[in-house]
Amino acid sequence: MTHTLTIDYNDEILLAMGASRERFSAEAKFLLAAKLYELGRISSGQAARLAGKTRVDFLLSLASIGVPTANLTAEDIQTDIDFAVKT
Repeated sequence: MTHTLTIDYNDEILLAMGASRERFSAEAKFLLAAKLYELGRISSGQAARLAGKTRVDFLLSLASIGVPTANLTAEDIQTDIDFAVKT
């Protein structure tokens, strides 16, 4: 099931950003998806679909806004290291 989120904004926002409505909409979707991914609320695949991008494009775009590509916790990293050392 698909749902729609509506955000009210005026032309002042578009002028301040120097963006069209389409560009603003795409950027807002990307920023929302990136933040939800960064917080660990959704996977990179889910975030990519929300942003309207491929997973690879989404992950590569994260650096432009300072969001790490991998959202591993310290525990996840240690588990990976421990596994790698055992094999």
